Amino acid sequence: MQARAFLLAFACTLASAPFAASARTEATAPSVRFCETQDSKECQAAVTPQQVLERFKQGNERFASGHGTHRNYAQQVRATAKGQYPLASIVSCIDSRAPAEILFDQGIGDLFNARVAGNIVNEDILGSLEFASKVAGAKLVIVLGHTSCGAVKGACDNVQMGNLTGLLARIMPAVAAIPNTGQDRSSKNYAFVETVAEINVKQNVQLIRERSPILKELEDKGEIKIVGAMYDVATGQVSWYD
Repeated sequence: MQARAFLLAFACTLASAPFAASARTEATAPSVRFCETQDSKECQAAVTPQQVLERFKQGNERFASGHGTHRNYAQQVRATAKGQYPLASIVSCIDSRAPAEILFDQGIGDLFNARVAGNIVNEDILGSLEFASKVAGAKLVIVLGHTSCGAVKGACDNVQMGNLTGLLARIMPAVAAIPNTGQDRSSKNYAFVETVAEINVKQNVQLIRERSPILKELEDKGEIKIVGAMYDVATGQVSWYD
């Protein structure tokens, strides 16, 4: 009799297991587990811009805490060979200490990454972002600055050097946005440099909205989200301006 009762209880447990698993899935739906891989067009279409943002926030938390995801890159290469369905595009600096895929704990096929010194936005970058969102379906646009940025320091010092001169000119509006109260406005003033870097990110976020009617319309419709962020090269943590 006891054995029969045990078997009956065990069978009931098995029968209810799928429903318990389903409940756990629903409970964690808004979190990073909403989409484990980006090799599915259906997956890309189903998620919201806010969910994608949460995914990247959680990814950075894992990276900064030393608990990054172990990935089979060979498998990801095979999975993305015939198509790509990234969830986000990022405008980031070329700085070797700020590789977006790594610091957001993402893999192959997870994001578009437009890298340029000082994470500035020009016509080529705008065209790339428009392709990423309008054509390829990415739901999130991130302008990612970082601390101790050499390009920002160069703008603060008004460096003149070949083609770099024109690039740094695009950061100068962020320098000019800070009132001159007599403080040191050179790269030697760490606080000044970091303030310029933050303003530069926010100005480029606004520039995207102003100079790309395509992206502005997508954002107004709630189809994408455009945010700014700052990566700390000393801690590995990202701060968000959303």
